[in-house]
Amino acid sequence: MADKTLTTRDVVSRLESGMTVGIGGWGSRRKPMALVREVLRSDLKDLTVVSYGGPDVGLLCAAGKVKKVVFGFVSLDSIALDPHFRAARQQGAVEVAEYDEGMLQWGLYAAGIRLPFLPTRAGLGSDVMKQNPTLKLVQDPYGTEQLVAMPSLRLDVALVHMNRADAQGNGQFLGPDPYFDDLYCLAAEQAFMSCERIVPTAELSATVHPATIKINRQLVTGVVETPNGAHFTSCAPDYERDEAFQREYVKAAGDRQAWAAFEKRYLSGTEDDYQAAVTARAEEAA
Repeated sequence: MADKTLTTRDVVSRLESGMTVGIGGWGSRRKPMALVREVLRSDLKDLTVVSYGGPDVGLLCAAGKVKKVVFGFVSLDSIALDPHFRAARQQGAVEVAEYDEGMLQWGLYAAGIRLPFLPTRAGLGSDVMKQNPTLKLVQDPYGTEQLVAMPSLRLDVALVHMNRADAQGNGQFLGPDPYFDDLYCLAAEQAFMSCERIVPTAELSATVHPATIKINRQLVTGVVETPNGAHFTSCAPDYERDEAFQREYVKAAGDRQAWAAFEKRYLSGTEDDYQAAVTARAEEAA
């Protein structure tokens, strides 16, 4: 079996401007932030981002990388809204397609099984239909009910983060929720998975149930070992969300000068520079 290990730079070198990029995780939980930060360092632009969004969406909007956001929400969990996404939307800087969370899931699943749409009750009776006037209703061919025809959300590339992986692309979650990372990989032409640690395949199921190996190697194009790579989002049980850092991020977003200082300290260098700055910040706080 092929060794699929890559670096973050390798991954981003395979992306192109204008792509539709699905980003796994959920809000401010287990986001592939090291990969997102590598995108920030690149010349990529005009991306369509599909996400149960958090700071991944916010940072990409702040950097001017995004043309359109397809989302169920863009939240920092303990803080209701990502400030950069809110600003981008209020200013009309990005196109948006806002769906019910279940509709987004169903769109990814439709793409994964190569269907143009899937019928669902999610969204019926809500303003989702008003906000997305191109959505269609379909008649149940076996009855009288009308259902939403949720269109396929086909991705050019998926970026996800897992707790553990092997070099062949099998990915394992160890926290309380797999989220929909497997659907992102299934819906994408290429899927790149970062992880806290690459381990031998046998180690994935040595002490925990094999059902935690949620990502199948056949869906994965490349694997990147990125310790602390989900920071400042959580990657339970390896680490929780860095709430203090998240508050600093939100506070800085509200002031142009403060954001410039934040970018200079944390986002102007390499991933090693970022992690060193995070460590230094924690030592200062201690």
